[in-house]
Parts: sequence; structure tokens; C-alpha cells
Amino acid sequence: MAHVRLLFDNFTLALLAVIAIATFLPCEGQGAVIFGWATTLAIALLFFMHGAKLSREAILAGAGHWRLHLLVFACTFVMFPLLGLALKPLLTPMVGTELYLGILYLCALPATVQSAIAFTSLARGNIPAAICSAAASSLLGIFLTPVLVMLLLGVEGEAGSTLDSIGKIVLQLLVPFIAGQIARRWIGAWVTRNKSWLKFVDQGSILLVVYTAFSDAVVEGLWQLIPLSRLLALTLVCCALLALVLWLTHFLARRLGFNLEDRITILFAGSKKSLATGVPMAQVLFASSAVGMIILPLMIFHQIQLMVCAVLAQRYAQREEPEPSPEVAASKG
Repeated sequence: MAHVRLLFDNFTLALLAVIAIATFLPCEGQGAVIFGWATTLAIALLFFMHGAKLSREAILAGAGHWRLHLLVFACTFVMFPLLGLALKPLLTPMVGTELYLGILYLCALPATVQSAIAFTSLARGNIPAAICSAAASSLLGIFLTPVLVMLLLGVEGEAGSTLDSIGKIVLQLLVPFIAGQIARRWIGAWVTRNKSWLKFVDQGSILLVVYTAFSDAVVEGLWQLIPLSRLLALTLVCCALLALVLWLTHFLARRLGFNLEDRITILFAGSKKSLATGVPMAQVLFASSAVGMIILPLMIFHQIQLMVCAVLAQRYAQREEPEPSPEVAASKG
């Protein structure tokens, strides 16, 4: 597997550049309308490609490990939200009400797919189970995240009902994903051959959504509302939240008797939050002027989780394999 970078990678630098462009050259008026339509198409393309890339055989291979999947889903959709609520008295004075809502939104999101699988593979964990858990978490999030957002934030989406928000998300995310799965029969081999440059389609879609969201937020006075001290506090909060979640997932997996490969999978699949899903969902669930503030904690948490999990994955990868027992050695001989 390619070396996992520990420092800022090209995509992170591109994200920072897009935020800078949105700060000084935000899209407004008719330009904002055009970018809004482009964003909708980009999100559909993003999830179509996710569907086309994901192998159903790989998902089925790990589907039987139900105890592992239940723990991952519990960490993602129960433990994270409960932590967000429990830490409110501490977090709100540190980052303010608006950014705290962004932290709650982060806690309601599904896990990542690509990076959870990549880190599990690098760390020599249970890869089929990681593929199944991450993919199922992403699909469950389409239905669970709007409900959790309503419960945690009291937000019911632009049209005024949770069901309407779920319907929009299904139309914008799940339908293109299913279309990609269907099209995989004809384009799967082509997608596999061109993975190296198709990732730019994914990244370009996210960058477009981020630019549109931050443009709206800048027009509404985002940077006047968030001083540097609050950004630093938010970064520390994201670091502390990730550290707590990593410890809890590791503790629970060990306490429940999972082997090392499964514990690695639970650690990486249960502690991560998806930028690729979170940014498009925010476009549907929140008013356009609020999206920039809402996704800012997610963007910071995303980068921190990549750097920290890269270090952890490399440490696991360097472990020595246990010596086989005499009986196993004899049977192989």
C-alpha cells in the first residue's frame, strides 16, 4: 500500500486554498445560483462513483461478523452523540454555541469508507469486516444522521420535516450510489483501472461543495464571528474528542474479547467521521448561510483523524507476527 502521509497532504492544502478563495472571492448573486446547481451535480457524481467503486463481493465477505459491526455502529451513532451532549457544559464556553452545534453535527455523521479501509489494511486488521462496516455505516447514515441532527440540534431541514430531509438525502446521495452499484456491472473494471485519477473526481466534488458553503458563510460574516482564539480552542477540542473516542473504542473492543485484527478494525471504523458524506448532507439539512460554520469542526476533525490514525496504523503495521504453534508448523510442513 502507498505510504500514508502524516503531514498535510495535497487535498488538505487544496481545502485550505479553497477556503482562502472563498474568503476573498466568494460567489454571490447569480454566481451563487450557478455554483449551487454545480454542487448538486457534483454531489450526485461523487456518490455515483462511490457506488461504482464498492465491490458487493467484498461487502458480503465481511457481513457475517455481526458483533463487530454492532460495536462499530454503536460507537458511530450512539457513543459519539452521547459524548457530544455530555460535553456541552465544557465545550460551549470554549468554542461558542455555533461551533458547538457543528461539533454535535460531526458526532451525528457516519464513518468514513476509504480511509477506514486504508488504515485497517495498512495496520493488518480485518479488511473484509472494515469494508462491510464502513460501507454499511455510510448507507445507514443517510437515514440515521437526519434523525440524530433533529434530536441533537433541533434542526428539521429546510422543508420543515425530518422525513423531507431524509427524502432529499436519499435522492441526492443514495439514488446515485445505487445507480453506481448497478452501473458497476459495465464500468467496474474501468473504474478499478482508473482509481488513481478518479480520486480527483471525489476530491473535486468536495472542494466545490466546500467553496460554495464557505462563500455563503463569508457573505454572512463568518470570519467576523470566529476569532483566532476560538479556532485554536476548536482545534484542541477536536484533538481531545478524537483521543477520547480512540481510547473508548479500544477499551470496548478489548473488554468484549475481540482479537487484535478485529480490534484494529473497530478502532479505525468506529472512531472516524466522513467529510465526503458530512459536507453534502449539511447542504441539505441546514440553511446555506449556516453550512460553513457547521462543517468547520468536521474539516478540522477530519485532518486530525487522518494524521493520528496514520501514526497508529503504522505502529500496528510494524508489530511482529506471533510464532506458529508446533502443531500448525507441522501441518504446514
